This record gives sequence, C-alpha cells and structure tokens, in this order.
Amino acid sequence: MRKAVLAIVLTAGLVTAAAVPAAASNDGPRDVHPSLRGDLVAYYDFDHPVKGDAALERDQGRSGTEIDLVNGGTSMRVRDRAFRGSGNALQTKQVDPTVTGNDDWKAGIYAQPGVRTLRAFNSVAGTTVMGWFNVDMDAPALNSVTPAPDDRFNAIGLAGVLTGDSDGHGVRALLELIDVNGELRLVALGRRIDGGNSQTFAASQPWQELLPRGEWVHLAATFNFADGTLALYRNGKPVDGFYTRTDDPWLVGGPGPHVTTASDPRGIKIGGSFPQDTREQNPCDCRMDSLMFLDTVVSARDVEKQYRHMR
Repeated sequence: MRKAVLAIVLTAGLVTAAAVPAAASNDGPRDVHPSLRGDLVAYYDFDHPVKGDAALERDQGRSGTEIDLVNGGTSMRVRDRAFRGSGNALQTKQVDPTVTGNDDWKAGIYAQPGVRTLRAFNSVAGTTVMGWFNVDMDAPALNSVTPAPDDRFNAIGLAGVLTGDSDGHGVRALLELIDVNGELRLVALGRRIDGGNSQTFAASQPWQELLPRGEWVHLAATFNFADGTLALYRNGKPVDGFYTRTDDPWLVGGPGPHVTTASDPRGIKIGGSFPQDTREQNPCDCRMDSLMFLDTVVSARDVEKQYRHMR
C-alpha cells in the first residue's frame, strides 16, 4: 500500500478527491438498474482507475469513495467477464500462507475516526451489499498468523462496510463465508450498534452449491436495522436460511426508530479484513465485480431486477 496515501486517509478520515462522484451521467452507471441508482452510495466495477494512481479505484456511486487495491495494485484488475458487458474484475488472493506478513491481495479503505464520504451509513435504517463473486477455493485459507502449519482461518471474506469503531475487521454489514456450528456457510452478518452484538443469517444450502468453484454468481445481502431482519439472494432469487441467534442482538425490541450508531464507518473491506494492511485475516482467492453498497434495504423484486439488468 502506498504509505503517503494511507497516512492522509488515517489522519484526516477523508478520501482524497472524493467530493464529486466519478459517474459522469445524472442517470448513474449504466450497469445499475434505474430503481437502485438513487440509493447507490458506492459502486466499483474495476474499470475506473484513478488518474495519476492506477492502484486506486474510482467510485461510480454518489459518495466518490476511492478504494485501494492493496498489495497487488494494478495487477489486481484482470480481464474476466462476470456478466454481459462487464470489463475488468478484481482479483484477490492469499499470497504466502507460511509467512506472517501483510502481502495478501485485498481491497478497500480504512480511516479513523471514520470515512466522511460514507456518512450515508451513519444512523441508517437499512443497508444492502451486492455484487458478482467467483470463488476459487474449497475451504478457508491457511492461517498465516498462527504457528500451526495446518491451522486455517474460520471464514472467507467477500465484501462489507465497517463499523464506526472497527479495527479493520468489525463490520456493520458483510457478505462472507464463515463457520457456523462447525460448517462453513454463506452468510449476511450485521451489527447495528458499534461495539454491540452481531446477527447472522446463514444459508441452509451448502456453500459449494451456492458458489461453485470457478463460476460467476451474483449475491446480495440486505440488513434491515429497523426491524432486525436480514436476507440473502443468489442470482436474483431469495436464499433459504436461518438466524444464528434467536434473541434480540440488535436491540430492536423496544421503541424506535432503530438505526445504526451515529458514526461514520471506518471504511469498506473487500476480499479479507484489515484494508489498512496491518494484519491478514480471512483472505479470499476470488474474483469480484460490480460491488454495490446501498443505504437502503433493496426489495426482493429490485434485487431480481438488478440481476436481470446485468444478464
């Protein structure tokens, strides 16, 4: 990671040159269905490097939040069509599981006390994370931060929004594969209150069937912080699943309104945790494309519209 850029972000809590979204048209990005464009906070298609620093990716959403292609830089943009009309995809991966270092390829942004351009996720009642994913692994990666040679991480990170007090791992809204009662599952994992409990909605179907190795799949996760519900979608259709907790981890049982903590998220993480590159955690040997972060709970109908719009 380029240290100068990181220093600016960590100090100021800002994304440089992010005052104006990168999308040139008032209609929004062509690959985003019109029904979603007004709620599109951040959108990355990996076809828009920042002028003067191609290891940064421009945001095609309204926030203008640039993200860093960590460790791999421009080599992380690869030609691979996730859907009709797509261009580049993002390649993330574990580089060396035998070394405790910080060389994994991942993407995102991190800032303390928070990323101001992501303020739409401050005191928000709902969030949606969606995009295209192509997973090239059969299990979580070998754990590069423990001495045991056969120890593995317990999750495979896809994409999510960090909390306002995150160390680079804790999330407000996340799509990932994680161990649930001893079995890896595709999940939507969310947290309404900074420092509070998370809730997880886990897919019932085996993750290898939902994400066959080497196949592009469109995933979406919705987080309704107002009523405590979550949902998962695959290729535009709802995914059956279950909650890992049956109590009230988001504390929505009392009087509302119920929204997230009034804090700006500390960033976005893609393909693993710690986008500030201080630790390796849950790397994903994956390709990703058209990652979308919205400040609303997208309806099942609109998730399907978005999927069909791209197909």
